[in-house]
Amino acid sequence: MRFRSPAVAVCAAALLLLGLSVQAQQTLTVARLIEFVKSSVQQKNADKDVAKFLGSIKLSEKLTPQVVEELQSDGAGPKTVAALVQMVNETESLKPAPAKIAMTVPTPTGPPAPSEAERTKALEEVTSFARDYVKTLPDFICKQVTWRSVDIHYQPESDGSWSPYDRLIEKLSFFDHKENYELTQRNDNPTIGKTWESIGGSISRGEWASVLAEIFDPATHTNFRWERWGNIRGNLTHVFSYRVEQKYSRETVAFEKQQITAGFHGRIYVERGDNIPLRITVIPDIPADFPVQDVNQTIDYDTQKIGDDSFLLPLKSQVTMRNGHFGSRNDIEWRQYQKYSAGATITFDTGDDKPTPDDKTKEQPVTGQPAPKQ
Repeated sequence: MRFRSPAVAVCAAALLLLGLSVQAQQTLTVARLIEFVKSSVQQKNADKDVAKFLGSIKLSEKLTPQVVEELQSDGAGPKTVAALVQMVNETESLKPAPAKIAMTVPTPTGPPAPSEAERTKALEEVTSFARDYVKTLPDFICKQVTWRSVDIHYQPESDGSWSPYDRLIEKLSFFDHKENYELTQRNDNPTIGKTWESIGGSISRGEWASVLAEIFDPATHTNFRWERWGNIRGNLTHVFSYRVEQKYSRETVAFEKQQITAGFHGRIYVERGDNIPLRITVIPDIPADFPVQDVNQTIDYDTQKIGDDSFLLPLKSQVTMRNGHFGSRNDIEWRQYQKYSAGATITFDTGDDKPTPDDKTKEQPVTGQPAPKQ
């Protein structure tokens, strides 16, 4: 998947943000510091560069010698360790970091856990589906609507206080397995001859197949684990967690002239019985010193008609990210799917268009035990 912008780009299931300024000095929690150092060790960043960055930040909590010893055992270099020791001294008077919260395993709901054979079959069949996905799609056109919102005081892991920024309407053509986008409206104003680059802001591309292709590509060496049952729009699903290590990833994240390749992880919701993906989440593993943080994407798929035939197609995508306290959210939906032909038309007079409410796609408890398809 590809998201691009003059200021921020995240390619292959990634995102872009425009016009966000980087704070002069970052303040990190101890948890974020640990995450940064471990990520730097994994990516084999130069010891002197890591130490230099540590010298430019402040901590909001007390750093203990025990944490430094653990990071040294994990591979932190001598210059990094020296910078950490200095931070121990500088944070002596600060409040301690909160104790690690034990993860509570939820009480299983729904049917009993599937057998190993069923899990294997589900994973094998969704893998086969994903690798052949693009080949099964016909040429088509549709309307893509993107509602963009911002939150100038965004806090990670919160619902956010989002204010509408604008609405983009594009004609999406899918021909010969390739996508083409034509921007037609911004809010209710025609954009003839304009591109999204010329109007700025964040944008999304490639939800159709790129994310599926990369996650299930053998070269990606994705690690899958059956986690639990899920309920997506009344459908009982296998929920597989997955992780792609940085060394195998093609997920690039760019901000202005900075670019990294990040590992990523998330979940895949596979409908039980048909073994097709109904939802994918993507979270890049971004080092703590990178300007863009907390990138999170959810893509929902559903069966939709193109002509007389039905195909599994993206229904909705939601992307959030932040730079400092500035958050950006894109809600993207696709409508009016039609076969690609000279006479196919899309209606763009859509002043009454509204995004699908979050509660319509929110994961529901499995307590009702939706019946699996036979």
